[in-house]
Amino acid sequence: QVQLEESGGGLVQPGGSLRLSCAISGSIVSIVDIGWYRQAPGKQRELVAQIIGIGTTNYADSVKGRFTISRDNAKTTVLLQMNSLKPEDTAVYSCYAGTYRGPYWGQGTQVTVSS
Repeated sequence: QVQLEESGGGLVQPGGSLRLSCAISGSIVSIVDIGWYRQAPGKQRELVAQIIGIGTTNYADSVKGRFTISRDNAKTTVLLQMNSLKPEDTAVYSCYAGTYRGPYWGQGTQVTVSS
């Protein structure tokens, strides 16, 4: 099993920055890909950013150039640096880890972009 715990959400003004952190524990060697999804009220959950395999990154078109996903060498922390935030980035952001047994999810953290 894999355990995930997010931190770093909050309220920020448009144009501001936030950094989300996901602490990973458990069967880290079983992780195939890892990243962040988000879900806004009334909308479907969408993939924001992910790291696949040894380091290939993938971003949603809506966040390219503004968000950066990274992982520490020990693979125990995944970060999502979010810059130039927009009101439409407001959502619950959840960390996930994909394994051969299926995905694991964190509890989610609220990000609100508002003036």
